[in-house]
Amino acid sequence: MQKPLLRIPYTGLFPSPTIIPRSASTSTGAIAALSKFLTAPSSPSLRGKHDSDDARSTVILSGAGISVASGLADYRGTNGTYRQNKTYRPIYYHEFLANHEARKRYWARSFLGWTTLHKAKPNSAHYAIRDLANLGIIKTIITQNVDSFHSMAHPNVTTVELHGYLRALTCVTCHNDLSRDQFQELLARLNPAWAVFLAEAVASGALDTENPDERSAKGMKTNPDGDVDLPGAPYSTFRYPSCPHCLANPPVKGGKQTIVEVDREGAWLPTSTAGILKPAVVMFGESIATTVKNAAEQAIDGSGKLLVLGTSLATYSAWRLAKRALDRDMPIGILNLGGVRGEETFFQNLPMDQEGECGVRIEMGTDKILPALVEQLKRTGLHHTQKMEIEHQRNLNSSVFKDMLS
Repeated sequence: MQKPLLRIPYTGLFPSPTIIPRSASTSTGAIAALSKFLTAPSSPSLRGKHDSDDARSTVILSGAGISVASGLADYRGTNGTYRQNKTYRPIYYHEFLANHEARKRYWARSFLGWTTLHKAKPNSAHYAIRDLANLGIIKTIITQNVDSFHSMAHPNVTTVELHGYLRALTCVTCHNDLSRDQFQELLARLNPAWAVFLAEAVASGALDTENPDERSAKGMKTNPDGDVDLPGAPYSTFRYPSCPHCLANPPVKGGKQTIVEVDREGAWLPTSTAGILKPAVVMFGESIATTVKNAAEQAIDGSGKLLVLGTSLATYSAWRLAKRALDRDMPIGILNLGGVRGEETFFQNLPMDQEGECGVRIEMGTDKILPALVEQLKRTGLHHTQKMEIEHQRNLNSSVFKDMLS
């Protein structure tokens, strides 16, 4: 296989974090610091136009670490793929588009991994975010994750899926979508021997563990985003379907009529010039859609604080959003196990006596801290005080507006 032109960013460990404030080194102290961070008045130095309620709200930026408690693998955690599987590299966008054999390999591994990903569910951290939104504290979530757990746990809260999602596929020619469940059924039909193997693997429990040693003993390597590597597997025999829309009505592209051909069972043939389906995720080397990029930036600009959850910010698409928040003088909080890219820059010049209201750095699991935080906020009634202040400011603004019209 040709050596990739792109480099996977930051596969090594980041330096251990400095806990801020020092009292946040215990669970009780961490919850207290986060409570103060989320309920503190808006920063007087916040840059950019904003409404009073927007300035008090918090935007969340989440990563793979928040889904580890759901049984999914991450990239850079203690048992992350880049630490456990040194030879792993994801498929690149240009490679997926150009190489029929690479697509066979990708879809074979995805076929094996989809069952585990599909049955996984949001964990307590996702539902705690829902509760924080219901309390009026969280306004928007930006997630790098493609597991759809945020939209499942809190469908009524605005979520920007920065890197897309695995629940659907999109055609690179006509851009129509196809559900992943339907696609899985088509893959099983086209690859009966693989389907039998998958059923046996599920029945034996081989796909029930995320422990890398146990998976290795069973001949499998598990990677994030539903990718299961079976060393020595005959990936070249795997088949995948074409886009049903392009097959039914081959589109005209660049002024030329495209060709979509399939074999007798419906598998895409390399003589085709269209109809390739890709997962609706942003692959390595692929650009984020402008609409998604703009939505993420607006989420940062429309909030008063940023809370980073379960991510090392290793990818530039995530790090630049944190940097954008920093440039706006937004208070930043980080809850992540392990170091974070450039995190020392986020906490410079904090007041010596601050207890979390100006910034917080905690190294604990999101599934443990966030639910306990919600319980404390409900118990102390801090959220009620915050809502009263917001409503009072709205009434003041309304009164001023009425006076201007009178």
